[in-house]
Amino acid sequence: MVKVPVPAARRDPHRRGWLRGAPPPRWVRVLPLALIVVVGSVTLASPNPIDVGFLLGAIPPLAVMSYGPLATAVMGCVVVALLTVPVFGLNHPGNTDLETICFVAVLSVFLSYVRSRRDAQLNLERMVAEAAQRAVVPPLPERVGTVRCAGLYRAAQLGTLVGGDFFDVRRGPASGVRAVMGDVQGHGLAAVSTVAALLGSFREAVLDRPDLTAVAAALDRRLMVDSAEVRNAELFATAVLLEFSGDARSVRMVTCGHPPPVLLRDGKATEIELVPWTPLGLGLSDGVPHQDGQVLPLRPGDMLFLASDGVTEARDAHGAFYPLLDRLPGLADRDPAVLAGHVLADLLAHSGTLRDDVTMLVLTPCPRDTP
Repeated sequence: MVKVPVPAARRDPHRRGWLRGAPPPRWVRVLPLALIVVVGSVTLASPNPIDVGFLLGAIPPLAVMSYGPLATAVMGCVVVALLTVPVFGLNHPGNTDLETICFVAVLSVFLSYVRSRRDAQLNLERMVAEAAQRAVVPPLPERVGTVRCAGLYRAAQLGTLVGGDFFDVRRGPASGVRAVMGDVQGHGLAAVSTVAALLGSFREAVLDRPDLTAVAAALDRRLMVDSAEVRNAELFATAVLLEFSGDARSVRMVTCGHPPPVLLRDGKATEIELVPWTPLGLGLSDGVPHQDGQVLPLRPGDMLFLASDGVTEARDAHGAFYPLLDRLPGLADRDPAVLAGHVLADLLAHSGTLRDDVTMLVLTPCPRDTP
């Protein structure tokens, strides 16, 4: 197996930078102070007067980006002092319009006050929104029963943690572990209510439903009921469901219109061939097949990789699909979370941006006799 170098040039577009609400970097905070020191040092060191006082007019507006109203006011006072103290040689008529600088400083203090209040309100709203979204799709634990797991989700809509994709891993009956990944109709915040309904139905069904067929039927019935309550609503979703045995030596799989899992074994990536059922929300509960999915024996070191169509159907600038099966073996790692991060970085290098929700679920069976 040839290891694929993980691209590091492209940054995750969903990473919150300082232009998207994160605290400004250190150089932005230092810039106003650096300008004060530079202007003061240059004027003191020069034997002749230098007309650089205009640079001081930029200090209060720069302070607005990083500091509160009090610190901005202090810097404004320092600027005015530099312009009026004779030793700096900036107090000569024509060098700098002192009245303009004073007006800019006062205006900057007001803007800093407005920005500080708005930032506090936005931070509170962001905390509430993130708490609500994480309640719908909480972070996965590193291990559920005999299965190590890692989930990675990037919504296509910037600023959101939940969109049209979903996944979950829960303990099932007889010490087994059940997992689901799905994709509902629509994207972004409009699909969150459907995602919440499906995840709630799954978490109830895994506790007492005897088999995966019954779990899929519960999800299908949930969508059918929701569609009937909304006029002209045609809700549907694709999903793949897995059930690991209590000893984690086999897994049973059912796919409802969703891409099947990929098996990583002995340095090779193979898409598991499953007979697909109809997507959820189209009446599956009225015609459930008799067989309860397909059983795959597992070996030590096996890993199952599940992805949404945001991964498999991602295209580059020339329209070529992302070659998941070709790239996956070289990106593999024993840590499921590391594998998902490697695939995301490689996907961003391939397509440049996310045009659809990107979801990955990595499951590694760990029998009782393994650490």
